[in-house]
Amino acid sequence: MRGDVVTEVDLLCEKEIIGRIQKVFPGDAILAEESGETLGDLNKKWIIDPLDGSLNYSHGYPCYCVSIGVEHNNELVVGVIYNPNLDELFVAEKGQGATLNGKTFKVSTTKTLGKSLLVTGFTPKIVGSEDDNLKHFCAFMKSCQAVRRPGSAAMDLCYTAMGRFDGFWEACLNPWDMAAGVLIVREAGGRVTAFDGGPFSIYGSHILATNGEIHQQMVDI
Repeated sequence: MRGDVVTEVDLLCEKEIIGRIQKVFPGDAILAEESGETLGDLNKKWIIDPLDGSLNYSHGYPCYCVSIGVEHNNELVVGVIYNPNLDELFVAEKGQGATLNGKTFKVSTTKTLGKSLLVTGFTPKIVGSEDDNLKHFCAFMKSCQAVRRPGSAAMDLCYTAMGRFDGFWEACLNPWDMAAGVLIVREAGGRVTAFDGGPFSIYGSHILATNGEIHQQMVDI
């Protein structure tokens, strides 16, 4: 599929991560991008993207990461994302805040959309897709300071959480793209909903994540 790349590194990383989890938590369920779902105790599920930004990696563009989230009783409780290019380890535990390499951080304090730096992505299925994101992209470009498109949803969420971006939106994502990053945003004081401001689920496909201050302004666009 156009833009949908699986590298040898994806497969090797996923195998290594799953092997380590199963050694310590043999009864847990696992949902991983390349190998799908491994049945287990569905009250506890590991959600893994071994290499978010595979296309970037395959071209030597240094924007990709490993993303691991944990769901307990259908609630996100742990999120870990590692960016090897900058040696950045983002960690969040429900109710305990979010850290980057051990230091706590918060979302930005930007209050208006007009002064905001936003970030987004586009589905590999963009040709012929009703969710091609182009209308949203054009609308936000006219309303904010600028929009970036790095190519890794997990990193986009981390950078929104720590204030490098003020808001992130995207369509046609999967649970492993969002699980860890969503918790990191929330624990950093940000807000995550569906596009329309309604309840968010990682098993949906649309996401809006912001510093909270500009959230309704983005919903209203």
